[in-house]
Amino acid sequence: MTPPAHAVVRGHLYVVATPIGHLGDLSPRAQAVLGAVDRILAEDTRNARSLLAHFGISARLVALHEHNESAASAALVRELRDGASFALISDAGTPLISDPGFVLVRAARAAGVPVVAVPGPCAAIAALSVSGLACDRFVFEGFLPAKPTARRARLQALRDETRTLVLYESSHRIADTAADLAEILDTRPVCLARELTKLHEQSIVMPAAALPSWLAEDADRRRGEFVLLIAGAPETAADDAQGERVLRVLLRELPPSAAARLAAEISGARRKDLYALALQIAGEPNPGDDHDP
Repeated sequence: MTPPAHAVVRGHLYVVATPIGHLGDLSPRAQAVLGAVDRILAEDTRNARSLLAHFGISARLVALHEHNESAASAALVRELRDGASFALISDAGTPLISDPGFVLVRAARAAGVPVVAVPGPCAAIAALSVSGLACDRFVFEGFLPAKPTARRARLQALRDETRTLVLYESSHRIADTAADLAEILDTRPVCLARELTKLHEQSIVMPAAALPSWLAEDADRRRGEFVLLIAGAPETAADDAQGERVLRVLLRELPPSAAARLAAEISGARRKDLYALALQIAGEPNPGDDHDP
């Protein structure tokens, strides 16, 4: 028999999404579960206490964050197996999505503990839904590396991704990240969404090259929590990039004609273009289109 929608079952771990800004986004089901479990495992108990007080929910709070999750998970799973019911929440949004909780959920699954989703707000999905960029296929990258060299290297690696990219960024790095996006992506459309569901919510789409100057025009635009969405590379551009990578490997062992033919078959890029590039790399003159293999 299926339990009622708001019922809490003993020995279950509930992963509960909480508001990313607007308190009205905490669902009735989430409120019922948070009020009924034995304990709430919270990323920051101070933030959780404030949220619960708004809804008149009294609960025992336990801190579970990146610094103690590995050490605490085994004991928590034992309690779940003994019949305790817990709710897992993060400071905002859906737990585990660039937030703690993965170690506990994995351990609970491995121990046969039922894990139940109580879905709700997620900044990445909210931003994607209003961006106007393709959302049938997308990649969530979370936060880029903090160090400039590593961040630029990661963006270079993602440049030819054909799916929409979804990134998180903080206020103290948004300007630097925008500069890197402008340099690497140039005219590629980017959606910047900030302070979603909050009083100063804002979302705007522009070429990556325009983003640094737009941020510089108003200091308020650099405040808050950010989601960056990057339009995917055109399929042909991705084929060309893949074709060049394959071609350079094949040229180590094959003459330009054979390397271009195989690289085209593997990548989908045009053989004619690859052959011209192969001759350039090899330092040979291009005999012209009529002599293309």
